[in-house]
Amino acid sequence: MAKKNEEPKKTKNTFQIIAEYIQALFSAVLLAILIRSFVFEPFKIPSQSMVPSLLVGDHIFVARYKYGLRVPFTKFWLKEFEGPKRGDVVVFSFPDDEDVDFIKRVVGLPGDRITIAGGRLNVNGAQMDETAFFVEGQNKDNRCVMDLTAGSQKILPDEFKAFPHYIGQDLFTHFVETFDNGQKHMIQHARHFLPGEDFEFVVPERSYFVMGDNRDQSHDSRFWGAVPRENLKGKAVYIWLSLYQQDKDEKNMQLDDKLPRCPYNITDPGILPNVRWDRFGRRII
Repeated sequence: MAKKNEEPKKTKNTFQIIAEYIQALFSAVLLAILIRSFVFEPFKIPSQSMVPSLLVGDHIFVARYKYGLRVPFTKFWLKEFEGPKRGDVVVFSFPDDEDVDFIKRVVGLPGDRITIAGGRLNVNGAQMDETAFFVEGQNKDNRCVMDLTAGSQKILPDEFKAFPHYIGQDLFTHFVETFDNGQKHMIQHARHFLPGEDFEFVVPERSYFVMGDNRDQSHDSRFWGAVPRENLKGKAVYIWLSLYQQDKDEKNMQLDDKLPRCPYNITDPGILPNVRWDRFGRRII
């Protein structure tokens, strides 16, 4: 028996139910926009220009807040923070077509004099150090990574010892490049690529000179100039997913299906074979 002071529950009409769904949907969309605009934005690596640091099929998070806060969908900064450091991997709107996003490594800061001589990077007259290292075949348990030579095991920093396997890597020589601020990262040079003419460029104010880690196969500031600060979208920070996908170069090689290659794993080849499990959560250096 109902209490005398208890009011019966009101039944929601159709309009109220629809309104609540719309309100929830709007809140979810608004939250997603805020997260993508001010916190993290996902980005998929589309080309080989950042190999060996980033592979085609890597899905990464870009920290949108790293260099400042801007009005969503515009180039207007609400608040600017400290700019990129030499060595940061950044995502930006391509200056020649701002509907296209690029990802490269910052090698030159405002006012720097960048020189490319004999294929080597020089900043303000100082040549950046390159230490070569060598691989000797795929790991027997995980074909997504390469085994290093004994000598390279001794000289290579721990964060670079899980060197990824990718098609055509025997065409390149691999290095750890060290900038003047101590930042280290991997790069590669094509074995049979002849360096072009020497190049010199002074980075304008509020701009950055960027290059790909795949130094001889990257369309970067050497060809189209510096990136204005207004075009920066954020700093690449983590890999959250990595999917192997056969690219056109591999198809052109007409590889034997029996060739051991990533992502097939000897110990468990049947579970999600296109996932590079070892790259999950990897910090982008």
